Amino acid sequence: MKNIDLKNLTVKKAHDAMIKGEFSASDLAEAYLEQIKKVDPEIHAYLEVYGDVKEQAKKADEKIKAGKATLLTGIPIAVKDNILIKGRIASSASKILEGYKATYDATAISKLKEEGVVFLGRVNMDEFAMGGSTENSAYGVTKNPHDTLRVSGGSSGGSAAAVAMNGALVSLGSDTGGSVRQPASLCGIVGLKPTYGSISRHGLMAMGSSLDQIGPLGKTVTDVEILFNAIKGKDSKDSTSISDKTYLPKKISGKPVIGVPREFLKGPGINPEVLKNFNEALEKFEKLGFKVVDVKLPNISYSLPVYYIVMPAEVSSNMSRFDGVKYGLLKEGKDLMGDYLKSRAEGFGSEVRRRIILGTYVLSAGYYDAYYNRAIALRRLITEDFIKAFNDVDVILTPTAPSPAFKIGEKITDPLQLYLEDIFTVTANLTGMPAISLPSGFTSDSPALPLGIQMTARHGEEELLFNIGKTFLNEL
Repeated sequence: MKNIDLKNLTVKKAHDAMIKGEFSASDLAEAYLEQIKKVDPEIHAYLEVYGDVKEQAKKADEKIKAGKATLLTGIPIAVKDNILIKGRIASSASKILEGYKATYDATAISKLKEEGVVFLGRVNMDEFAMGGSTENSAYGVTKNPHDTLRVSGGSSGGSAAAVAMNGALVSLGSDTGGSVRQPASLCGIVGLKPTYGSISRHGLMAMGSSLDQIGPLGKTVTDVEILFNAIKGKDSKDSTSISDKTYLPKKISGKPVIGVPREFLKGPGINPEVLKNFNEALEKFEKLGFKVVDVKLPNISYSLPVYYIVMPAEVSSNMSRFDGVKYGLLKEGKDLMGDYLKSRAEGFGSEVRRRIILGTYVLSAGYYDAYYNRAIALRRLITEDFIKAFNDVDVILTPTAPSPAFKIGEKITDPLQLYLEDIFTVTANLTGMPAISLPSGFTSDSPALPLGIQMTARHGEEELLFNIGKTFLNEL
C-alpha cells in the first residue's frame, strides 16, 4: 500500500496527486480504511464504515482516467448519521430508527455523487442532533482525538472527530445551534454553518426547521469552501433554499473591518484560556492589517433563552412523525395509543424526550403567547441588531465555544451547563447568517486542547468568511 501523508493532505493536494498518478483513488481509500481500523476503535467516530468503499474508489479512478474528474472526485468523505444516502442506514443515532434504510438521497448527497466522492461511512452524533457533546448518542460517545477522556463536541461530534483523527479528508455535519462549529472548535478543525437556505435541507432529518443547516467540516478553509461550493444552490425539493443571487455581497474597499461585542464577552462562564486565546487572535488580525472595533448588540444576551424556546417548539413538532407506525421501532401496546407511547418511550433517549416536553409546553394553550410569541419577536430584534452592526463592520468575531473540550460525563447530568456551550453559536442560526469556526490555538494544559474563534457575516457572505479565514490561517 502506498504511504500517503493523511495528516497534511488537503483536497487540492489529493486531487493533484490522483491526476498525476502519484496515487489512485483506490490507494487513498485504502489509506483511510487502514487509519479508521487503527484509531477508530478508541475514538468511535464511525457508526458504520461502508462495505463498498473500494468499489466506489474504483469508479472514481475510472472517472479520473476518462478525464472527467472534478476537484472532489475520489475524495473520501464521512457523513453525519442524519443525512440520507439511498439504500444505506440513517439512524440519527437513535434507537427509534435503528436499522432504518433511507429510500432516497439528500440533495447534498446527490450533488456529491455527481462529483464522484467516496463515501467512507456514517458518523456518530447526538441523537436527532440534540446535544453538544455526542454523549446523547444511543450508540456510545465519540471521544476527542486530542484527549480521549474528553468529548468531541456535538451534535456533529463524529463528523469533527473523523477529520481530526485523519479518518476522513472532509465531512458533512448539520448545524442547528452550533452543531458543526462547536465540535470543529473542540477538535481543532474548520467548520462552516452556511447562510440559511444556501444548502438544501432535503434529505436532512429535521430537528428545528427554521434553524437547521447542513455544513461542511475540514482541516483547511479551502477544503470547507470546495465542499460548500459543490453542495450549495437552490433546490425545488426545499422551498426555503436560495440561489447565489438572493443576497448581493456588499462591496468592501480596503481590508474588512472586524467587530467585537465586548460587553457580551464579560459574562460569567467563559474559560480564562478561551478569552486569552481570543485576545491573541485579535492581535493577530491587527498585525495582518485588519481594523478591529467594538460593536453593540443590545439583545444578544437573550439569544440562548430565545433559542431554547424556538428550537424545542420545532423539535416537538418534527419528532411527532416518529411514532413506530410508518418506519422505525414499533413496540406493541394494548391499542394504537399504547403503540405510540411504548415505541416513543423506548425509542427516544432522555434528551430528546426532555426537548419534546419543553417544546410541547411552550406551544400549549396559555403559554404560547407568554413564551413562543415573545421568543419570535426577540428573534427578530436580535437579527435587526446584527444587520445594524453590519453597517459599520464586515464580520463579527467571538470565541466559538466558552470552554475547551470538557471531560466525558462532566456535564451530561446538568442540561443547563451543556446548553451554555451554545452561547456564542446560536445567534447565527437565529439570524440565518453564515458563521465559520477557525482553529486559533491550544490551551496550556497537557495534553493541549484545541481552541477556536467564530466569525459571523451578513447573509450570503460565505466568500468573505473564507477569504478572511484563509488570511488568518495563512492559506493564501
